[in-house]
Amino acid sequence: MGDHVLGIAMNGVTGRMGYRQHLTRSVLAIREAGGVVLPDGSRVVPEPVLVGRSERKLREIASRHGIERWTTDLDSVLSDDGISVYFDAQITSAREEAVRAAIAAGKHVYTEKPTANTLAAALELAKLARAAGVKNGVVQDKLFLPGLLKLRRLVDAGFFGRILSVRGEFGYWVFEGDWQEAQRPSWNYRTEDGGGIVLDMFPHWHYVLEHLFAPVRAVTARAVTHIPERVDEAGHPYAATADDAAYAVFELDGGVVAQINSSWTTRVNRDELVEFQVDGTQGSAVAGLWNCRVQHRAMTPKPTWNPDLPTGERYRAQWQEVPDNAEFGNGFKAQWELFLRHVVADEPFPHDLLSGARGLQMAEAGLHSSRTGRRVELEEVSLS
Repeated sequence: MGDHVLGIAMNGVTGRMGYRQHLTRSVLAIREAGGVVLPDGSRVVPEPVLVGRSERKLREIASRHGIERWTTDLDSVLSDDGISVYFDAQITSAREEAVRAAIAAGKHVYTEKPTANTLAAALELAKLARAAGVKNGVVQDKLFLPGLLKLRRLVDAGFFGRILSVRGEFGYWVFEGDWQEAQRPSWNYRTEDGGGIVLDMFPHWHYVLEHLFAPVRAVTARAVTHIPERVDEAGHPYAATADDAAYAVFELDGGVVAQINSSWTTRVNRDELVEFQVDGTQGSAVAGLWNCRVQHRAMTPKPTWNPDLPTGERYRAQWQEVPDNAEFGNGFKAQWELFLRHVVADEPFPHDLLSGARGLQMAEAGLHSSRTGRRVELEEVSLS
């Protein structure tokens, strides 16, 4: 049983997410640990090849981490038989063309989302991958984080009884870039570059709702641009043409209603940057990315509405913390390990390009609902 060395072309690792989460905390961490163990006891060891536009940045990253190969020529790595997997963490507007080329070259594909700019393009990528017979996956990292893993445990255990509703709050204040540097790149706020919080976050909410609760069947949303002008990385003002906040209601199978606010123009008054409250007939839970608190039916207090008296209840203290009961690693790394086993050992991997296309469908439906003021039903999306 020999180890499998798997060449991975990693495009977009000079960006914050591509570098921190995918390169250093996932692929390099897996390599340094000796690879991922396969069912037969052998290991698959990833060997990254860095791809990007900046020679200087690529050279510096490669030197810092002892990576032998890097290039600004994507075609050269796609024609290299020693590279089996193509990974994409570029800006959204550049992703579709590169993924299409990787599939045509016979590479297995793992990519950030959204996978393309439109549902039609995302579906075409999924169909091309199926026709080419290549393995494919989409990053759905939040499913692998401690808070949502605990929430999954509660759902599987039947803790909630019949689930009634989900309420999510996500966001923080992203500085405009004038008196304080923005925490996000300026392209996020330009529609022409693939920016916008709906396109960025609705695919996340789709896989969270679909995998934890039930398929999404309808969307009603309002997307807005609260901050119309921002300042870019060079200190130049620019028009923010993309939405920076979205307020949405999602209708799920079984009558579950999910309300999720997404905003880059809100100040945080939560324990975590994203929190989901799930209410059911037998109990409720509030889960963030790390923690999860519960209140069972038998332990639910009896609040009484009385605006004439100050509230003496310490409501937060009436909830119980869900224990870890396990060691939780980096969510991105956990999904990378699953994908590598999928590629080499053909283990199941449900987070494919078709799943990514359904997330983009929900984003498009949200934007359409916002433009028209109407509720939008989601049709079944398939490769047939």
